[in-house]
Amino acid sequence: MSVPGPIITGTIVYLLLGAALIALIMGARITGMMSKDNAAIGNVVITVAVFFSWLFWACAWLHQWHPLIKPIYEGE
Repeated sequence: MSVPGPIITGTIVYLLLGAALIALIMGARITGMMSKDNAAIGNVVITVAVFFSWLFWACAWLHQWHPLIKPIYEGE
């Protein structure tokens, strides 16, 4: 059984989003706009937010891919 293409694509998109946000935090830390403690908190917040956003998206996509309840259409 292979992994569906949209799951792989969505995972890559969320990984790129997380990497871009972490890079912004690192850039702010290097330029001195953020303290070391605030940058550490930002890294944790971004990591957790991106992971759970991806998890929510994956659950929603899988729910639509294989619905648990199938609608019953009445004949006309």
